[in-house]
Amino acid sequence: MSNYSFIPFIVIVLIVLISAFFVVKQQTAVIIERFGKFHSIRQSGLHLKIPIVDKIAGRLSLKIQQLDVIIETKTLDDVFVRLKVSVQYRVISQKVYDAFYKLDYPHEQITSYVFDVVRAEVPKMKLDDVFVKKDDIAIAVKTELNDAMSEYGFDIIKTLVTDIDPDAQVKAAMNRINAADREKTAAQFEGDAARILIVEKAKAEAESKRLQGQGIADQRREIARGLEESVDVLNRVGINSQEASALIVVTQHYDTLQAIGGETNSNLILLPNSPQAGSNMLNDMVASFSASNEIGEAMKQAKLNKAEERRNEDE
Repeated sequence: MSNYSFIPFIVIVLIVLISAFFVVKQQTAVIIERFGKFHSIRQSGLHLKIPIVDKIAGRLSLKIQQLDVIIETKTLDDVFVRLKVSVQYRVISQKVYDAFYKLDYPHEQITSYVFDVVRAEVPKMKLDDVFVKKDDIAIAVKTELNDAMSEYGFDIIKTLVTDIDPDAQVKAAMNRINAADREKTAAQFEGDAARILIVEKAKAEAESKRLQGQGIADQRREIARGLEESVDVLNRVGINSQEASALIVVTQHYDTLQAIGGETNSNLILLPNSPQAGSNMLNDMVASFSASNEIGEAMKQAKLNKAEERRNEDE
């Protein structure tokens, strides 16, 4: 028998010896079965198993994993909405046996619980409340999952409601409502601004009228003072008050005509515009003053007569 006949045997022995060693990666657990029965759990590192007798039944990751679940349900105000719930979970290192042997499909189990909780919570809320209270939904899902999945060796780290998607028509209606509300607010601000502008404009006009009236009053006061001084000057040179008044009226009449004639685009017409207009105006003024004086004297005399009669009756 040649030496080469032992080569196949040596190769088989080497293969068996090599297969007896295996490596477990970090954050991973390996389940070893012996003759089909659970034997041990191996953590990260280099390990030895009995060839043919021991078998690696499976590997479980101990890292945090995420499962995204899409649920469609109806709200309290009869709006269909799609929610995306993200579940972050991991296998409890002390319960690898339960996680491997008690559940064949943990993803399906977690999904079923998420569906059950969301479809129990969301129909109690209106659509607006679903957006506001999404954290409450996530907490309810996490609580339910922790109570159920801890028995199977899974720890629920966190649950998040990452997306809320109502029907397209509902979203369009919500956008229209929001746009209308913003337009209403803008109209209110514009109305307030217009009202403030009107009030301030009215105040400015009132102040302008007041100042204008004050200016006219001052102007007339100065004119009266000037006329008084003019009459005094004319009286000192031997012209009586009536003649002085006539002279002043005629002078102002012609000053007015001169001012009108100086305006090239003026449409003003002075009536009457005859040469005797100033004299007629003066005569009318004198007559009015005389009549007023006579009426005043008559009223004063009547009061004196009544007072005399009363004294006589008392005596």
